[in-house]
Amino acid sequence: MKITSLVENTSLVGLPVEHGLSLHIRMDDGRQVLFDMGQRRLFADNAERLGINLADVDMAVVSHGHYDHGGGLRTFLGLNSKAKVYVSRHAFEPHYSLRDDGLKYIGIDPELETDDRLVFCADVTRIDKDIILFSGVNGDCLKPIGNRLLFGPAKETNDDFRHEQSLVVREGVKTILFAGCAHAGIVNIMRKGMLVTGTPFTHVFAGMHLVKSGLTEKDEATFIHSLADELSAHTGCRYFTMHCTGAVQYGLLKNELDDDISYMGCGDIIEI
Repeated sequence: MKITSLVENTSLVGLPVEHGLSLHIRMDDGRQVLFDMGQRRLFADNAERLGINLADVDMAVVSHGHYDHGGGLRTFLGLNSKAKVYVSRHAFEPHYSLRDDGLKYIGIDPELETDDRLVFCADVTRIDKDIILFSGVNGDCLKPIGNRLLFGPAKETNDDFRHEQSLVVREGVKTILFAGCAHAGIVNIMRKGMLVTGTPFTHVFAGMHLVKSGLTEKDEATFIHSLADELSAHTGCRYFTMHCTGAVQYGLLKNELDDDISYMGCGDIIEI
């Protein structure tokens, strides 16, 4: 399997970047999956720079209803005429972020909700025996504290992230998890994913939303130490993180997990 980052906040290879996420997945059998689409059309421009033809993508996934993951949906639908796009049935509900100047709308274009190529997913959606989507993650283990700044569908209600879904791809002895921002908490998501699949994960690709915690430096280090302990308990799992994890927070995780975790920037390619 070959995973290419089309959009991420940073790049060590000189590609244009934005606050967002888009990953292109090429399976060993040739099938192609697009996981998230960034804010607008940068994912498509970077795909062209990297020699990836998005018209050939077989299926697409929007991980949750925030603009930095599903904002490029209209662009994708215009470039690709065959792929179904799998989204949560709650993805088009209003979503907001609390900024210094008040609440800002951060949802995705509601006009696209009626497109006939969209497939609205339940708690577990099995595309086939190798590709599974799941949502409805419960549990309070180390949920991102930055979630306190996110609201929806009502402006006065903290987001419960019922619109967030994760992707599992199985290939031979590998079981790979893809999570956009892990708002439900990466530990909770992994636990639900293993219940759904019945197997442990060998690889995890995920933003972990560790930014904007509001914690003191000491408390943040304690939180991330606890997270690292939970992640390291999954023996043999390799982590690739990105986007909303945060550079400082990634550094703390790297100190704890060492070679078991790497950062994936825009234009990076991982083969597993």
